[in-house]
Amino acid sequence: MEKIKVWAENLKRQIFILYFAYKDERVAWYAKLFTTCIVAYAFSPIDLIPDFIPILGYVDDVIIVPLGIMFALKMIPKNVLSDCTLKVEELLKKDKPKNWIVGSLIILIWSLFILWLIVKVYQFLN
Repeated sequence: MEKIKVWAENLKRQIFILYFAYKDERVAWYAKLFTTCIVAYAFSPIDLIPDFIPILGYVDDVIIVPLGIMFALKMIPKNVLSDCTLKVEELLKKDKPKNWIVGSLIILIWSLFILWLIVKVYQFLN
């Protein structure tokens, strides 16, 4: 179980490194585009394969995201990665503020989607 925790923390750290790297001007446009897609997908609450599907639901979390991170890290120059790694280490040392507005917005969007889905299913059945 400890290995999984370490792996997840390392994955989180790499995602933040990519987040800082895509903002850097020294990174090529294609690397920025790919990195942006990986970071957005990793932070997105919506998965390619929903997590409630047994076994397959976690394939994207265990395979797709780490592979994307690996490829993105290879596209970014080493000096940019080292600078971004320092920024991430500083960030992770601080207490992280909670963004309640964004969290509430995500919950609101999911609630509206579920409500819309319930209405559509009810209309379909009647």
